[in-house]
Amino acid sequence: MIPITRLDGQYASLQREIDAAVLRVLASGRFVLGTNVEALEYELAQYLGCRHAVAVNSGTDALVLALRAIDIGPGDEVITTPFTFFATAEAIEAVGATPVFADIDPQTYTIDPRSVAAAIGPRTRVILPVHLYGNPADMGELTALARARGIAVVEDCAQAIGAEINGQRVGSIGDVACFSFFPSKNLGACGDGGMVATQHADIAQRVRSLRAHGAETKYYHDEFGFNSRLDEIQAAILRVKLPHLEGWIQARRRIAARYRDGLAGAGVVLPVERSGTRCVYHQFTVRTDRRDALRDSLWAAGIEGVVYYPVPLHLQRAFRDRGFRVGMFPAAESAANQALSLPMFPELPHVEQDAVVDAVRVWAATALPA
Repeated sequence: MIPITRLDGQYASLQREIDAAVLRVLASGRFVLGTNVEALEYELAQYLGCRHAVAVNSGTDALVLALRAIDIGPGDEVITTPFTFFATAEAIEAVGATPVFADIDPQTYTIDPRSVAAAIGPRTRVILPVHLYGNPADMGELTALARARGIAVVEDCAQAIGAEINGQRVGSIGDVACFSFFPSKNLGACGDGGMVATQHADIAQRVRSLRAHGAETKYYHDEFGFNSRLDEIQAAILRVKLPHLEGWIQARRRIAARYRDGLAGAGVVLPVERSGTRCVYHQFTVRTDRRDALRDSLWAAGIEGVVYYPVPLHLQRAFRDRGFRVGMFPAAESAANQALSLPMFPELPHVEQDAVVDAVRVWAATALPA
């Protein structure tokens, strides 16, 4: 089976460095908020072009803490996309705010600024774009909308570390940004982990307090917070991996280019990379109205094709009492019915890339008309 991603190869290539870093942490006797966390925060801030980065224990917590840090809560509305992982909307609910969905651009899968403009109301406090599949959202239009109305922008960069817009890395553009280090992410830990990045010292300090039970000084609690601290072992592993991230991004982009060349005219819609952007291809996602047949054909050929995401957020059972219905966000619903992600990871061999392309082309040549 050619999997959607493979994590063992990356570990094997860095095993000596990772093992040594972990053993140093174990020998130090300091496992929470130590020197590795501090160093990782500095190194990631430098990489992103942000003044501040605060390590937390997951990408979901990063979203929750970022929203709390800018005082989003009950009565506030946050505009986001219905085509993303559930955690994006879950974090909004977790702080007591209300998710308001805006449809996506069907070419990039990211939130459509025109739909966002139509969704803005008197209670809108935040626009929360998701840089989906590693593809940057249209931050120029979105930040212009936000600034004209005094609205904050919170970037969900969970799938897009290293993505760029006109040379500026995502996560350094909005008021605050959130990253995930889940193992399958482009920069993945060996467990959960997350990061909040911002240009604003006050937001960073608030997140630091919130991640440690609302205490800036130990045992002196200014508010109710969380226990959301990245541990030293995960930070040490991420520090080993970070210098390799750019090389891995370039490998992903080379694979994407080979897929594009090989799948041209193969009966699938290929992903779009807008001018001036650098997609980091967390996923390489194609579209077809015969998506399930393509997925089944790939699986029969020993290739894993995965649907991210089969049910848009507004149609999830968790939102069943909110008045949403089929047809409200047609571009997101179409993507949920048509999108299929192909194997994508930096170590994917050429022979397996070719096998993926050949399997899609065989399916296209033998598929019955829609």
